[in-house]
This record gives sequence, C-alpha cells and structure tokens, in this order.
Amino acid sequence: MARSKVSARDALLKVQRQREELAAEEAKLREDAATELGKVLLECGAEVLEPAQMRQLMRQSMALGIEESLKRLASTPKST
Repeated sequence: MARSKVSARDALLKVQRQREELAAEEAKLREDAATELGKVLLECGAEVLEPAQMRQLMRQSMALGIEESLKRLASTPKST
C-alpha cells in the first residue's frame, strides 16, 4: 500500500501546533522558575527590597555578568 505524501500545508499546521505547545510549556517553566527564585529571595531576606530596587539590581548584575557582579560584591568593603 502506498503512503500518501504529507502536504506542505499539513506540515505547516503541525509546526504551528508544536510552536503553540512549546510556548505554553515555556510559560509554565517561567512561572516555575519565578516561584523557585521567589523562595530563594525569601530564604535570604530579600523580600524587604522594593520591586524597583530588585529590578535595578538584577539588570545591573546581568549587564555586568554574574561572575563579575559577585566578584565586585565580594571585594566591596563592608560598612559598619
């Protein structure tokens, strides 16, 4: 029995479905990651930071790179 050839339209529809499924999975994983990060923030006491401060801290850390940010923070003299 001969197999019917998959049409380009059918293949396109399949790819679109897969893209939608991946987008839904990504959204769920982003939520899960945010929940995990929220737990870390609670563990270290960062919940007292204002959201704008946290956003600024994260943006600047990402711009510098995590390793460089950690290095700079570790070398900063502690105030008393």
